[in-house]
Amino acid sequence: MKILALDTSAEFASIAALDGDHLTEVLIHSRDGFGHHIFQQVESLLGKLGWRVDDIDCFGAAAGPGSFTGVRVALSAIKGLAEAAGKPMVAVSNLQALAAFGDAPLRAPLLDARRGEIYAGLYDASLQLVQPEVVARFQDWLPTVPGDAQFIVADPLPFESSLPREPLHAPRALASAVAHIARTRFLNGQAQDPAATDANYVRRADAELKWVDR
Repeated sequence: MKILALDTSAEFASIAALDGDHLTEVLIHSRDGFGHHIFQQVESLLGKLGWRVDDIDCFGAAAGPGSFTGVRVALSAIKGLAEAAGKPMVAVSNLQALAAFGDAPLRAPLLDARRGEIYAGLYDASLQLVQPEVVARFQDWLPTVPGDAQFIVADPLPFESSLPREPLHAPRALASAVAHIARTRFLNGQAQDPAATDANYVRRADAELKWVDR
């Protein structure tokens, strides 16, 4: 079974190809976005592996929360590839992907949402939500976290000094976790038609908020 997964939701992006137990991951760093070269990176990886797009059984994309533009790049690219191949896809929450790197019964992944806020969730060891994903002020969210939960962060700088215990530092590249989650959902019959998938913003984009306020 072949899975192709993509994450472009932050400055550090990645592409992962999962074939059975063999994982190949390519890391990409770009300060000015990925839309202008992501397909070349995908094509290069597939060429090295000897894969054709039609060989892929299921596609996965990191669906956010994260950079609104970055999230759309991965989703649009994966939707296009899945549509072209006539295959299903899985949109994976970035917070769930972070939780996949944990090793505790309860896992509290969090991301910097800026504006003094964080994106956060609470997952169990099977990566099922225990508490809904939220965007909230850090000091308001922290008291809701059980005392035995493992904090998981990709970039510790924004809030590490404020956490009550040392967090687990997950990789900034999430495509490998997205690929494994996508495979599990595909095997469980939970993959979707590409047209039915959407971003997991947790909060709306600024343009939407300004429109509502008019």
